[in-house]
Amino acid sequence: MIEGVKTKNLRVIPDERGWLMEILRCDDPIFTQFGQVYLTTAYPGVVKGWHYHKLQTDNFTCIKGMMKVALYDDRNSSPTNGEVNEFFVGEKNPLLISVPPLVYHGFKAIGEETAYFLSVPTMAYNYREPDEYRLPPDTDKIPYDWILTPGKRHG
Repeated sequence: MIEGVKTKNLRVIPDERGWLMEILRCDDPIFTQFGQVYLTTAYPGVVKGWHYHKLQTDNFTCIKGMMKVALYDDRNSSPTNGEVNEFFVGEKNPLLISVPPLVYHGFKAIGEETAYFLSVPTMAYNYREPDEYRLPPDTDKIPYDWILTPGKRHG
């Protein structure tokens, strides 16, 4: 696992009325502080990545559909520099991922439905000076291919 990245398995609690799933609590070991909550979507096959933050930690999960999440450690001083992590997250694998500052991350909606991505970053979005630094999904800087290769695992 990339240095500083944390995950939390999410537990679904069903009853006859439906189900409940706690995602992030203030008493979780993974929690540091609250910035905002937002929801974004991706249509099937769409990649949203790459980006990193200098200040904030991202905490996110997929609450509907499925997505492939990839992380890349470009931090020179990190013991996991150059490492790639890949996760499959969503209804079939409820997981919270916490990504520290300076780690590139992105996701791809997989399957045949829109993926709903819920994020609870540690800082509110700054419209004047966004803490967001981007690269295109197909950059040569990151050794990762978002395309599915049958029978081959990435990362």
